[in-house]
Amino acid sequence: MPDAAADLRVLVVDDDFMVASIHTRFVERAPGFTPVGVAATARAALEEIDRLHPDLVLLDVHLPDASGIDVLRRLRGAGNEVGVIMVTAAREAETVRAAAAAGAAHYLVKPFERSDLETRLEGFRRSRAALAAIDTDEASAARATQDAIDAVFAPAPGARAALPKGLSVETAGAVASALAGGEELSASDVADRIGVSRVSARRYLEHFVETGRLTARLQYGGTGRPVRLYRRED
Repeated sequence: MPDAAADLRVLVVDDDFMVASIHTRFVERAPGFTPVGVAATARAALEEIDRLHPDLVLLDVHLPDASGIDVLRRLRGAGNEVGVIMVTAAREAETVRAAAAAGAAHYLVKPFERSDLETRLEGFRRSRAALAAIDTDEASAARATQDAIDAVFAPAPGARAALPKGLSVETAGAVASALAGGEELSASDVADRIGVSRVSARRYLEHFVETGRLTARLQYGGTGRPVRLYRRED
């Protein structure tokens, strides 16, 4: 039974030593979390997880000997329920979908600010604490209350509102990731990057504008229609 008062132990997995060091420092500064190790390969990650039994793994996708997605799948296939946050530069829609399907708690695109990671860490901590409360509540052992269940699945602080009908979490994540670099992109640019239609990309982009996650402006020039450009609002 996890100790709710103890810091959650985090393993950082990244093949870039400098990046791993930065992420380790981010974890050190996050209240309630302690880094316990670093691994640079998929093999080392699996070995360190077996040895250290961390509560959470910050897992890169691009590792020299195997994909981080493969690591996540092996963990779940072996019945290991360690928390995993994908921390990667990979923005492909198929990678985002694979991470979600394999049970990643969050997906964070590099590079990012310390506050971005802390938001995901806090969301993981809150969900874990809520699940532990269900496990220890004798009255809810057989049947958890809806409030208790909602606490487990509640979005992280700062998370956006639920998607409108017809929009998927996986594609929304891919669209958001396409804008993570801070550049301005059109719906066509985003569509080309993640492999969806321009009309579909624009639906997600306009939703993000409505919810305050993106800003948009018209770019005039040439003889054609003005182009609507989108940019991440941090």
